[in-house]
Amino acid sequence: MIDAPLVLRSTRVSTPEGIRAATVVVADGRIADVLPYDARVPADTTAGSDDPAGPDAPRVADLGDDVLLPGLVDTHVHVNDPGRTEWEGFYSATRAAAAGGVTTLVDMPLNSLPPTTEVAALRTKRGVARGKAHVDTGFWGGAVPGNVADLRPLHEAGVFGFKCFLSPSGVDEFPPLDPAGLESALAEIASFDGLLIVHAEDPDRLAAASPPTGGRYADFLASRPRGAETDAIARLVDAAARFDARVHVLHLSAADALPLIAAAQRDGVRVTAETCPHFLTLTAEEVPDGATEFKCCPPIRERANQDALWQGLADGTVSCVVSDHSPCTAELKTADFGSAWGGISSLQLGLPAVWTEARRRGHGLDDVVRWMSAGPAALAGLSAKGAIAPGRDADFAVFAPEETFTVDPAVLHHRNQVTAYAGRTLHGVVRSSWLRGVQIADHGQPLRKTGRLIERTTS
Repeated sequence: MIDAPLVLRSTRVSTPEGIRAATVVVADGRIADVLPYDARVPADTTAGSDDPAGPDAPRVADLGDDVLLPGLVDTHVHVNDPGRTEWEGFYSATRAAAAGGVTTLVDMPLNSLPPTTEVAALRTKRGVARGKAHVDTGFWGGAVPGNVADLRPLHEAGVFGFKCFLSPSGVDEFPPLDPAGLESALAEIASFDGLLIVHAEDPDRLAAASPPTGGRYADFLASRPRGAETDAIARLVDAAARFDARVHVLHLSAADALPLIAAAQRDGVRVTAETCPHFLTLTAEEVPDGATEFKCCPPIRERANQDALWQGLADGTVSCVVSDHSPCTAELKTADFGSAWGGISSLQLGLPAVWTEARRRGHGLDDVVRWMSAGPAALAGLSAKGAIAPGRDADFAVFAPEETFTVDPAVLHHRNQVTAYAGRTLHGVVRSSWLRGVQIADHGQPLRKTGRLIERTTS
């Protein structure tokens, strides 16, 4: 059977020039052309060789008024596989991604056993992931004390960059870098123009704060002060400037750091930043005591802080919105904020969560695409992802932005249905997801595993 091209037509297609009516032509897994909406194409030929249009005519999918978006790119996902597969896993994580309109994800190097801090561990992780991916899946390496000699080999093996912590990570096998270790890693990574992505909280500030115990969210919030982020980011920016290194601030929570990041960017320091759906949509004021499904590090902060984060997105200081999907088993979410595992599960829900708040604040879907698809693709150097334009991969999310739904954890594809979004009504329904022109999810149900394991050198 001939693999005929695919045509997707919608009155609303998100292109680099804006949302417009268009006809998108797909061939060999890539976008061949973006044509006017009323462009003539051969008739839909589901009938086969006796159809007058011929057996090689394109399949035509008319999406009506649903919006055709580029597939989302989530560069911050903890899959936890191998070693902690009961927390998540490549099969379940990529199913959830496909259902939520995420067509590419990059897996974090920790919470799996072994962590991805040497090439042998990367090979192990790829071996476990192979054959399980519903979406394209890449990998970050890790920078930890004592592995400077492993960084270049990992880079040459195709990781997209290196994650480090400046404070304890929460797992013993992935310790933080002290100031000397940060400089050693940066010097090595800068020598091959790699990328260091950083969990930036200052350990001294955290140690000086009162440790959280019990179920009061206010106590947990006080244990992760904003100054811990600003101090760590200041040190990171200074080191990046001295080594002319590329650095990226992960999961920015404290808006106090935005002026510092913006000033560094104006001065030519190669620093970028991301934030996450939970920081943009949830606030400290609404977290019930004992509700540790809201626990993450750095923490969900106050409403005024959230307003400032949205401003940082609007002015471009923050360029990415990614999930930081960090799941665990239900029993690890104890009612004690001191002992509960910290992490928000949102891989399947990021697009509607962000769109719900973005539309309320007057932002358009083009903004959401810039933050959740184009920005993360640019961060990872995925030049074939992140836009509906000729030559790009035919990765799409079909989205109904005016529809609403109430989050039912039981229908999520995450391995553990624990989420801070339970019971919330969100705007925007993902109708379907497509990877290189193949439909991989339909109305929240994953259909097939066509994801590839991708490397940094993949174009």
